[in-house]
Amino acid sequence: MNSMNSIIIAAPQSSSGKTTITLGLMACMQRRGLVVAPFKVGPDFIDPGWHQIVTGRPSLNLDGWICPEEFILETLVRHAQDADIAVIEGVMGLFDGVDGVSDAGSTAQVAKIVNAPVILVVDAKSQARSVAALVKGFADFDPQLYIAGVIFNNVGSEKHGRILRDAVESSTTGIRIFGCILRDEALRIPSRHLGLITAGESPLPGNYLEQLADLIGKQIDLEAILSLRGHPLTLDTDGQSQGMTPSVKIAVARDLAFCFVYEDNLRLLREAGAELIVFSPLDDKALPEGIGGLYLPGGYPELYAEPLAANQRMKVEIREAIESGMPVYAECGGLIYLTRGIRGESLTPFVGIFPVATQMLTRRKALGYREVELLADTPVGANGYIARGHEFHYSEMEEMPEKIERAYQVSKNGLDLGLEGYRYKNCLASYIHLHFGSCPKMAVTFVENCRNYINR
Repeated sequence: MNSMNSIIIAAPQSSSGKTTITLGLMACMQRRGLVVAPFKVGPDFIDPGWHQIVTGRPSLNLDGWICPEEFILETLVRHAQDADIAVIEGVMGLFDGVDGVSDAGSTAQVAKIVNAPVILVVDAKSQARSVAALVKGFADFDPQLYIAGVIFNNVGSEKHGRILRDAVESSTTGIRIFGCILRDEALRIPSRHLGLITAGESPLPGNYLEQLADLIGKQIDLEAILSLRGHPLTLDTDGQSQGMTPSVKIAVARDLAFCFVYEDNLRLLREAGAELIVFSPLDDKALPEGIGGLYLPGGYPELYAEPLAANQRMKVEIREAIESGMPVYAECGGLIYLTRGIRGESLTPFVGIFPVATQMLTRRKALGYREVELLADTPVGANGYIARGHEFHYSEMEEMPEKIERAYQVSKNGLDLGLEGYRYKNCLASYIHLHFGSCPKMAVTFVENCRNYINR
């Protein structure tokens, strides 16, 4: 049996300071000698990278729309069973999800699944007593949710902080004020079109996290937060699979250009019998030896187009692997890398498996959850498999020729979005990041296909 405590850092809306305060709390807990297991609600890839920088542990996604409740519970237990506390950063506003009538896909949904107390981060800029109405409304909205307290962010002064405290304490019961964070622009993390700058790019001053931990330690009541006791999660983990003996090598692209991958996808591949070999299309000159498959995740290939294009041998080896029938799965940035290239003033050439060029846009092209039904047998799944994932990009491709097979029937909340999932030989590529937790047999199928390729 296993029991643990967990907290969720949520907010009334996006851009309230969840990530900054989550990182600060994690850093303070690390200073105390606590082992922190980090998590992120929703499909985001960037915030988990920051979590890992602070805690030294991979941060896993918990998404109640994409994955079944049982998978979320299993993920939490597996990743946090040797930790002192699980810290879960929310997504968007606390109750924001896929629609306006349910909590599907929201932070609130995950909070109820894992029985975690919620700490609400409220941006107090330009607010005074009105925050009490906001906090009271959130506390009363869903009786099944336990909102333990509030952290006020962007507080203008100590006097402003006292007004905020008085407003909440005089009008609500059971809601604790854990702290008031004074406004400090130096703590803002840089962002770009997909969200924050990735942690791997190291855009912060070397002492940023130390300064953040100092500030959080002084302005937040960490003892009160650590004393929170909701309903500790207890599950029987003795019977869970510990994975198979690795039977096939799969190369996974992971570098600054390819940094968006669900950690649970990698875990499920390992449990299905894969030995994952990390390589860099940016820096390595050749694919790893002896591999039976290739996984090209998403990321920012557009930011590294020139060095990717210049690595001729890597492009040739990937193209030859695909032509040989090797199972290859690529998503979003991986798909872009397999096209003819990125078009700007001229074409920066990539691998060229798919006979279209890609261009970057100034406005977002696609955002949202996706459900796919496989229309044919593919490297990662058989005809009829149904899986879920997420799509988010600022790029668009030229129209894919009809000769390229479409393997996905795509929908969003029941709305038909047409065909996608481009297949050439045994290579499947898509803009959609599929989460194998929504259909775990996809990982098994991919590993089996990779094993068959090696043994053929």
